[in-house]
Amino acid sequence: MQRIEPRPEAQASPSQGYSNGTEGANGRGQAPVPTGFASTGANPHTQSFEEIYGVPENFLEIEVIDPQTHQPTASPSSRYTTYLIRLSTNIPAFKLRRSEVRRRYSDFEVFRDLLERESARVSIPPLPGKVYLNRFDDAVIEERRRGLERFLRIVAGHPLLQTGSRVLGGFVQDPAWDRNSW
Repeated sequence: MQRIEPRPEAQASPSQGYSNGTEGANGRGQAPVPTGFASTGANPHTQSFEEIYGVPENFLEIEVIDPQTHQPTASPSSRYTTYLIRLSTNIPAFKLRRSEVRRRYSDFEVFRDLLERESARVSIPPLPGKVYLNRFDDAVIEERRRGLERFLRIVAGHPLLQTGSRVLGGFVQDPAWDRNSW
């Protein structure tokens, strides 16, 4: 990273990426105004509109949203919460550019175990802790949702897992993903 030292106004010059300190932006003697962005190369340059605001070469947006609690039978022990995983990317390792799938916490546990087994070179982050009391309380569900989202952003953003994991793409993109098929 290039270190930029502060300069007195008198030493600033257009060749250093600043407008002249005596004229300022409107010719009234204002302080130097940056005219471009510092680059890591030897010569600073002004970035174009496309460089600043264009679509990045690679992007990955992943969210864990919309928790829904289900109770398939009358038994209170059958209750569980699912979370919607929404992914948007242009990274070639993912088959779909946009996807949405629902997963429950136990699916995340199986997914994490599978990742640990298949990728010994990558440290897999922990999941948010298991909750036994008040697990269907809104605040508890929201805290877990944030923890699951943090976990997925780290895992899905890791370049070695993007290219080397057999289970990552399916977990975040395949609605028919079956934890028992691994």
